Amino acid sequence: MRRHLALLLGAVFALSPLEGIAEEKQIVDVKELAGSWQGWVRTEFGRERATMVVQEDGTYKASTTRGTLTEGSFYLRDGKLRYRSTRTTGTASLSEGQGKIILTVMPTGGPTGTPPDPTADTGRTEYERVK
Repeated sequence: MRRHLALLLGAVFALSPLEGIAEEKQIVDVKELAGSWQGWVRTEFGRERATMVVQEDGTYKASTTRGTLTEGSFYLRDGKLRYRSTRTTGTASLSEGQGKIILTVMPTGGPTGTPPDPTADTGRTEYERVK
């Protein structure tokens, strides 16, 4: 009986669509990021809700509910999406899944390309496109 159940479950998973898996989207122009985004960021006060507005030229302003403001720009280098802000520099990616478009930023250095400030509690952040 267990074997039949295991085979049945295996068949169901093999035949069902993978709706829960987000697929990375290749960006060819930073204009694709233009619009409003919302997510959660880590700050010195803990996790805070953040809103980011990206312009067609890739520049953006992000602010938290406490009023912390970060400005920066997204750009393409060697086909990879990157960003530079007043707080950090790093990589970014765009993915789509479950009807959502997610912009993920991953800091790799400080604002001048130096290692990130260990007192700045920044890390991977995901923003969802606001419709």
